[in-house]
Amino acid sequence: MTSTQRLSGKNVLITGGSSGIGLATAQLFLEHGASVAITGRDEATLAQARKTLGNDVLALRSDASRVADIEQLMATLKDRWGRLDVLFVNAAVAGPAPFEMVSEAQFDELSAINFKGVFFTVQKALPLLSGKASVILTTSIANQMGSPNFSVYAACKAALRSLVQTLGLELIGRGIRTNAISPGPITTPMWGKFGMPEEAADAVKAQIQQKSPIQRFGDSSEVAKAALFLASDESSYVVGHEIVVDGGMSLL
Repeated sequence: MTSTQRLSGKNVLITGGSSGIGLATAQLFLEHGASVAITGRDEATLAQARKTLGNDVLALRSDASRVADIEQLMATLKDRWGRLDVLFVNAAVAGPAPFEMVSEAQFDELSAINFKGVFFTVQKALPLLSGKASVILTTSIANQMGSPNFSVYAACKAALRSLVQTLGLELIGRGIRTNAISPGPITTPMWGKFGMPEEAADAVKAQIQQKSPIQRFGDSSEVAKAALFLASDESSYVVGHEIVVDGGMSLL
């Protein structure tokens, strides 16, 4: 252990930790001395994440949209660790579609993962959260910007922004700090799940990059560093806040 390890002795759960922002955060947290558990829905992706992170990580299959899965997850962590010090609720799906084309089934799937699942993950984790725990939710700059074709996703992220403020006040009496990270365009595997042809996806990326004040996409590791700050004792006076990591995109 080195003096630079900022999470030594802390037990951390990262939902959606098998790729992208979650995986980068798990890597960084492990480097800083945390005991880390990650979740994901896909066994193959989880297995690859376990290979990347090493044998010290606890990789658990769990569907973020199912309350029964969330309850089982917390029971497993209670048996394994007894407590949680950091909860990073990061699991999400995007599923872009024109407003008039959104079906009830799509609406239910997106809101179940992006809002309901987040709500109940925090709720079911409460008995495990230690007296100085940090809860971090991944929101998005879409929660305050017009986002054509992302109506459901953006609305869910706006709900999370509100939830962070409410829980910031409701849970701080227990010593639990609740905050959020609001990423802008980040290079993650989610970009490959939009169902667009590769050329179309590349055109969208180029358009976003050209519009960005910093002229590039962010890297998952840059979001992970913000998560490290919120997870560590260095943010002990930060409550109910949303840290924006977007290269200035939301300023436009």
